[in-house]
Amino acid sequence: VSGKDNYVCRLKKILCGLKEAPRQWYKKFESVMCEQGYKKTTSDHYVFVIKFSNDNFIIVLLYVDDILIVGKSVSKIDKLKKQLSEIIRDRQIKKLWLSQEHYVKRVLQRFHMKNAKAVRISLATHFKLCSRHNPSNEAEKNNISKVPYASTMGSLMYAMIRIRPNIAHVVGIVSRFLSNQGDKTTLMGYSNSDMIGDIDSRKSTSGYFIKFVGGAMAW
Repeated sequence: VSGKDNYVCRLKKILCGLKEAPRQWYKKFESVMCEQGYKKTTSDHYVFVIKFSNDNFIIVLLYVDDILIVGKSVSKIDKLKKQLSEIIRDRQIKKLWLSQEHYVKRVLQRFHMKNAKAVRISLATHFKLCSRHNPSNEAEKNNISKVPYASTMGSLMYAMIRIRPNIAHVVGIVSRFLSNQGDKTTLMGYSNSDMIGDIDSRKSTSGYFIKFVGGAMAW
């Protein structure tokens, strides 16, 4: 952050592997169980019990990050499991959801693509890239050197490795031009407008043209 280079950030979220993680996980689980009416046993604070009647109760045992639930009422156990799944990841569904939505949005904003139109196909079949598209003179090289091509590729590769394997093909293709990219590998746009072209309504007329790999994408 500009002007705060010497600041130290304090992490307010527990990450797996930190020495505080087990304690914070237990405190979270304890608060959830107490909110549901469960009480800790005096002999073992990792055992939680709730009584519904003389012969109807549920015992919950916490062992590190594993949970054992014992009880007579299947419906009450299912209700507890549903309540826990809303707060704690349910391993029984055998699914782990990963998302980097905020990261992708920051990348788009960084490279001025925040308002870009989304497409279902990352690289259409008629887009062909080859060495002919590389800069052929000093003027073209100086012009393309102003484009943050390597930074863009690095940001895309990070997302590709983590959560977006579906863009691996197109990232692999455009990465071939990291050392000698050309205008053809750069999204280019042109726009123009007049100033109050309509005398009666005082309205202006504008237009735009966007091309990639030598072909028109939008106009």
